[in-house]
Amino acid sequence: MKIRKFKIEDYEQLIRLWIDAGLPFKPKGRDRKEEFEKQIKKPENLYLSVFKENKLIGFVMASHNRRKGWINRLAVHPEFQKKGLASLLIKRAEEFFIKEGVDIFACLIEDWNDRSLKLFEKSGYKPHREIIYYTKRNHPDV
Repeated sequence: MKIRKFKIEDYEQLIRLWIDAGLPFKPKGRDRKEEFEKQIKKPENLYLSVFKENKLIGFVMASHNRRKGWINRLAVHPEFQKKGLASLLIKRAEEFFIKEGVDIFACLIEDWNDRSLKLFEKSGYKPHREIIYYTKRNHPDV
């Protein structure tokens, strides 16, 4: 198993990983290849890939604004789930935040994603059910 920074050449495998893991994919919005190409270059972002041989089996996307760090996307291929890989990726994201001087770590998890809810609670994250998340989108594809 090899962990390294995400490269844009990994993009097609990443989309396949998200689909295999049952995660949403927005090809016309936030998940556009061009957007990834811009984002991976920013120092406040961490994009890590995990490979077994040449197959992408895990991924984490993390970012911060100097005040709060966000684990934005986390995926592990179903064949490799429940083996500690997601916990390792969370730990790597947290280490990145600490190195950057960020002391608050956060994530948003959709209520249907029981596995992620349990994973983050097991990792020490506390739910804030009193917070309601609002968005406004210029179009539905983003």
